[in-house]
Amino acid sequence: MQKSSNIGGQAVMEGIMMRNGDRYSVAVRKPDHTIEMKTEPFKSVIPFASFRKIPILRGIVAFVDSLVVGTGSLMWSAEFAAEDEEEAAKKEENPEKADRTWKILLTVTVFISICFSIGLFVILPYFLASLLRKAGMPEVAVSLAEALLRIVIFLLYMFLISRMEDIQRVFAYHGAEHKCINCIENGWELNVENVLKASRRHKRCGTSFLLIVVVISVISFLILGLFGITSPLMRIGLRLLLVPVIAGVSYEFLRVAGSSDNPAVCALAAPGLALQGLVTREPDAEMAEVAISAVNAVFDWKAWQKGE
Repeated sequence: MQKSSNIGGQAVMEGIMMRNGDRYSVAVRKPDHTIEMKTEPFKSVIPFASFRKIPILRGIVAFVDSLVVGTGSLMWSAEFAAEDEEEAAKKEENPEKADRTWKILLTVTVFISICFSIGLFVILPYFLASLLRKAGMPEVAVSLAEALLRIVIFLLYMFLISRMEDIQRVFAYHGAEHKCINCIENGWELNVENVLKASRRHKRCGTSFLLIVVVISVISFLILGLFGITSPLMRIGLRLLLVPVIAGVSYEFLRVAGSSDNPAVCALAAPGLALQGLVTREPDAEMAEVAISAVNAVFDWKAWQKGE
């Protein structure tokens, strides 16, 4: 059985974010081909440690934490890549103002991201399926149509963004992130050669999490449709209330799938691994170097491989 580490990461613009315990790092490849790094302490949005140990609830907290840290890292990498010397000088002159602006932008970005996701994957399928209800279709058929639309919209969205040139580079860094973690968990020395030959699929990938969320939401909303609720406002409200619960349940499944070789669990995780073929690309050696830098900043992989 492959040993599972606690390190996880995310691709950003021309770089990688890696998190391990109470620290995270971001490594970005600059236009001059040097690597810019930052390493910071990780602080959960929920300061109470006990909340992060309760099943389901810990998944909700982990999801929000991941969204906040990932969005912040993405914004930093994008800003750094586009920043010129004049903009950098302005930040040095007034760091407090720059920090306040950063926090406001981060809050707004996270809020918009959540609203967009809920609107696209929860509200839109509901309203499209509701057209069948108005046409006199039975409730079971409407619920099945909503479920199918949710899956189709998710897969179509992933396919369309995967065709964008800039996103393809992000997906290549995504592949480098997975390869680094697989390299470590395979017991190999963390170097460019070993990273490039490792698999770019990983069971604990956030993309797998999103697919699990979609599947569990489909099952949950199908069951919800059996209760015969007629109020459109109530239907939408219940769907929104179930979103954090679905995220929590999905997180628990991903925890099990990430460290289990059970055939049944592997079979259930297989669609998520297959989807990673779409949202990861083979990285080049420079991308692998960036990923290795991000890992080394927060994780003593040699000690971990020795069991220390």
